Amino acid sequence: MSKAKKEAASILDGFKAFLMRGNVIDLAVAVVIGAAFTNIVNSVVKGVINPLVGAIGTQNLDHYSLCIQSPCVPASDGKAEQGVLILWGSVAGAALQFLITAAVVYFLMVLPMAKYLARQEARKKAREGQAATEPTPVTEVDVLQDIRDLLVAQRNGSADGAVTQQRTAGPDGR
Repeated sequence: MSKAKKEAASILDGFKAFLMRGNVIDLAVAVVIGAAFTNIVNSVVKGVINPLVGAIGTQNLDHYSLCIQSPCVPASDGKAEQGVLILWGSVAGAALQFLITAAVVYFLMVLPMAKYLARQEARKKAREGQAATEPTPVTEVDVLQDIRDLLVAQRNGSADGAVTQQRTAGPDGR
């Protein structure tokens, strides 16, 4: 195989390894979910936020502008035919939509997931702490094993009334 073919195969192997890592798949899923989530946020802005803003001014923030060089004559597309027109309402609307999106994502996704993970971690630590501090209770099986060991020892003639064989440690070392 020539050097160029080996290099191309190496690049393709590296690209394949990159695609097969979980990060790329997670990112693709996040983008798709984000695109679908955009529709929800846009509906909230259009159906809830814009009417609230409309109670103060207009429901469409795109109409708010500032003329910094007269004469400002707005065209039908919202831009200026003459003068310099700053469309600060569009920027305010985009910023408001971003804040709403961030708030919805935080309060509906991030915060509940963080609380859930914290509870899971606390339960795990509680289980580990409980297992370390509590002695293992003696069960019927343990008593029956002791009796069996005692009977075996008596049959072999090596017992003088005490169990000489120790129980094997359980999975936690006790």
